Amino acid sequence: MSSTTSPASGMPAHRRLAALTAVGTATALTLAAAPAAHATGSPGTGTATATVLRTNLDVSLLGQAVHVPVEASLNDVKAPADADRTALAVTLDGVENGRPVSLLRADTATARATTDATTAKGYVRVVGARVHVPGLPLRSLVEVQQVTAEAVCTAGRAPTATATVLGSVSVLGKKVTLTPDGPTKVTVPGVGDVRLELSKKDTGTATAAATALGLDVTIDPLALGVAKVTGHVTLAGTSCRTPAGASSPTPTPAAGTGPDVKPQAAAHSSPRPAASGAAASGLAETGGSSATPYVAGAAGLLVVGGGGALIAARRRAAARSRD
Repeated sequence: MSSTTSPASGMPAHRRLAALTAVGTATALTLAAAPAAHATGSPGTGTATATVLRTNLDVSLLGQAVHVPVEASLNDVKAPADADRTALAVTLDGVENGRPVSLLRADTATARATTDATTAKGYVRVVGARVHVPGLPLRSLVEVQQVTAEAVCTAGRAPTATATVLGSVSVLGKKVTLTPDGPTKVTVPGVGDVRLELSKKDTGTATAAATALGLDVTIDPLALGVAKVTGHVTLAGTSCRTPAGASSPTPTPAAGTGPDVKPQAAAHSSPRPAASGAAASGLAETGGSSATPYVAGAAGLLVVGGGGALIAARRRAAARSRD
């Protein structure tokens, strides 16, 4: 049996064609091992809020059929954009005979709300807080040494809410003991009633909220032109909503490619037409790209074409040996 040698390579023709076939097969495997394109959508934006003090009060003035709404917030910050604010006092004009009313004084008061691609967080800390309402300039509605509230919403995790009240608490000049089991009611004759709720926390599947102190107020000061004050006061409140997060499907390795090879999810050993319309968009959503069928088809042609060349070379070599 004779063989023909190529002058350029010094290699028998059928061996050279076999080598080309091996190269074609390796090329096909390389194309099939190209990493899949991931359709990663932009993550949804979470939200967070943090408030040191919020009042929703109705003030009735003496001798007048006038109700003055007192809706004020101190350090009320919100995110998507990061926000961090520190302040010590807020004043209110228009009541107590036109003189400013200091609703809150504190040694330190900080509110912070932040969001990023995966986490939304609200945080409040107040130290040495003294809350006042109109008509009681010399007596605090509530005094507390320290309160904190935090709400954290992270994609893929359960939202959390925490609220703490540290140290002693005084309401209308009376020291009180708060319990987490339910609201505490404080009555001061000749002044009014205050109902306090300690460390209120709410969590859902994608939201969380925390309030260190919530106070329902009914005050009858009958002083400084103020007949009655009713409403609600929140000291240290936070909330958050979980960002939607990102989705990155992981391609499934094909059998026989080894643990380190990550083939195209849509790779096939024979040509397939390109997807169009809804099929094309569905492919992108599942981790491939519209070019995947073309790449897989080219790889299949290289394998089939290389195998055909090897068979033809063997037949020609056999024919020459018979001659």
